[in-house]
Amino acid sequence: MVLQAKMIVYSSKSSKGTLFPVRSMLVFFIALFGFYVCYFSFTQITLENEEEEMNGAEERTNVLCKRPSEIPYEQMQYVHFPRPMSYDRGECECTPVRFFVIVSMQRSGSGWFETLLNSHPNVSSNGEIFSVRERREDIASILWTLDKLYDLDWHTSAAKNECTAAFGLKWMLNQGLMDYPDEIVDYLIKKGVMVIFLFRRNTLRRLVSVLANDHDKKTKQLNGTHKAHVHSQEERLRS
Repeated sequence: MVLQAKMIVYSSKSSKGTLFPVRSMLVFFIALFGFYVCYFSFTQITLENEEEEMNGAEERTNVLCKRPSEIPYEQMQYVHFPRPMSYDRGECECTPVRFFVIVSMQRSGSGWFETLLNSHPNVSSNGEIFSVRERREDIASILWTLDKLYDLDWHTSAAKNECTAAFGLKWMLNQGLMDYPDEIVDYLIKKGVMVIFLFRRNTLRRLVSVLANDHDKKTKQLNGTHKAHVHSQEERLRS
């Protein structure tokens, strides 16, 4: 009987010893779970506040920037009031901006056309931004670049001091445009972007111009002048 009582006392002591680390782990996990709940709640409140601020700013912009009377209602989908993150538009906040993209091919007169657009003080065409391969690696890179561009956060030499009224880029067919046509068309429609198709009517002349341009790339470095076609009075006299 005495031996049995000693065994019972020993077993109870050993059970208390094993319960202590279990209780400690339980308390630790409860504290960790409470910390996670508090952190998640704080993050959710912060995101909701930021979203409310953005929605409030957009509502204020919509209230202040009413539809211009000279713009027909059916064209309002192409009129935007962007809010760039990198700067404040200030007094130009209510200046309506139209988004555009020039879709073209090499040697089709797109450079001349873009220069003509940029001669206007309120129009900015930012060139072939997708000539950089990293910007067109996949559809995500393309859409990210377009979002940054049409948010007016894309800064190039085409930026104007005046209030921008039209903003866009030049996009060649071989610069990722034909790799994701459905996604890009869907984006342009939802974004309200006007598409300008610029192609040379005479295909034979365009091909001749392409060959001439390739020839110039190789020969111009030798003597500093174009041989296949000329661009300046000085080159014309030398030829």
